[in-house]
Amino acid sequence: MKKPLSALLAFCLALSIAMPVLSEAGVPITVTGIQKYGNLELSVTGTEFLAMGYDYGDIVTVTINGQEMDMPVGSNYSDVDQGSMICRVVVKPDTNEDYLILAINMGDLATAVLIAEKEKIEADPGYVWNYKVDQPVPVGFAMKEKGGYYDQWVMHQLVRSEKREDYPDLSDMEFANFRVIATTGMGEGKLYRSSSPVNPEINRNHEADAAAADAGVRTFINLADNDETMKNYEGYADSYYAGQNIIALNLGIDFSADDFKEGLKEGFRFIAANEAPYLLHCNEGKDRVGFAAAVLEALVGATAEEIIADYMVTYYNFYGVQPGTVQYDVISASNIQKSLAAAFEMDSIFDGDLQAAAVKYLSDIGLSAEEIAAVQANLGQ
Repeated sequence: MKKPLSALLAFCLALSIAMPVLSEAGVPITVTGIQKYGNLELSVTGTEFLAMGYDYGDIVTVTINGQEMDMPVGSNYSDVDQGSMICRVVVKPDTNEDYLILAINMGDLATAVLIAEKEKIEADPGYVWNYKVDQPVPVGFAMKEKGGYYDQWVMHQLVRSEKREDYPDLSDMEFANFRVIATTGMGEGKLYRSSSPVNPEINRNHEADAAAADAGVRTFINLADNDETMKNYEGYADSYYAGQNIIALNLGIDFSADDFKEGLKEGFRFIAANEAPYLLHCNEGKDRVGFAAAVLEALVGATAEEIIADYMVTYYNFYGVQPGTVQYDVISASNIQKSLAAAFEMDSIFDGDLQAAAVKYLSDIGLSAEEIAAVQANLGQ
């Protein structure tokens, strides 16, 4: 009798693992909302999810719309490489944040799993999600490997504060992640990058706006907002920024998406048609700006080492990540090196002609040879 009983227990265990997970209240977990960039908000809190036995660094199998996907459990999108999926658990009692999100770092999970399609609109917030499946959308969880991602999760941990007093060693410009780009081939004082000068979400807008005014920036490329959202920020009308030449592109964060490429093309055309100095910004000045700046740096002749160094300044300004550390190398390899190589169709950004690759990339997304030459001339020395 022992052998059949063992087999029965094993069968029951396997069956329980495959079944959809219920919340602590015994209610099935479902998608309750879709964020701007395709991240899925779920019906359980982060605290409830951790109470089910899952923890940071685990690998879980997630079932959505009949598709099974393995995801590490992490606390930040940057806990995984760009293009990789993450089960993001956020529990921050000091800011009353407690939620569970499924996402693709710098991607669009809602579109990838075919549950919804994003439509851009003029009204704030600039988009609406149209569901393609019945609601509510159920989500199932099963443990894939306990602690299977823990070492990599620890390596990716980044802590940022939105309080100015927590960065006593940084200037206001550094706190705002504001800086001039001075890589090889870039004209002096031609191109700047920063966090948003108007969005107060990360509490750096006033410093960024003041830095832009001091630098005499006249042309702004806003990668994050549409026109209405931008103008609805508190204090917008009183900012230096509001009186300048601005294009608001409302880009997503999937660099491979057609709408991202279309928006980036319009932003670079804006550079071609207007005078320097220019400021590229999104919300943090980290991801979308990091990619756009890297393309422009390559276009005017920067080396891979210069592009990486400029990109990683952001991680020092926000998180204190120092050059020469293992964490610095991991972040660089899993972010800008990976995304730029993919865009430029290269195995590595260290192996090949980055300037030629940038020209081809811009041509592929729709810029003419004349427009590419105008961007080079406007940014160059």
